[in-house]
Amino acid sequence: MLSRPRDFATLQETGAVRSHPLLVVRFLRTDLETTRFGLATGRKLGGAVIRNRLRRRLREALRALAPSFQPGWDVLIIARPALVNATHEDLTEAVERLLRRGGVLEGPNTA
Repeated sequence: MLSRPRDFATLQETGAVRSHPLLVVRFLRTDLETTRFGLATGRKLGGAVIRNRLRRRLREALRALAPSFQPGWDVLIIARPALVNATHEDLTEAVERLLRRGGVLEGPNTA
């Protein structure tokens, strides 16, 4: 996982962006052998309990997709307010679609 503020700032400044009504995802190619993720859940989403629940749901969606990750990416996932009321299936579909569009997942690239 991404944790240093400098990594988040680099992604915000230079990362490619893909968006969905539930999420915004920023991608940046790196020289690392792993793919690292950062999750951003702002206060607009709700209180701490809601934001923590969303982070757990996002991590679970990423865990299910982990075997398909391409190495060498930094990814920042930014939650939008519509995610609070989204079903697990909608969340998983949105994450998979955006990661595939960004090139982080193996398989055909559907735009």
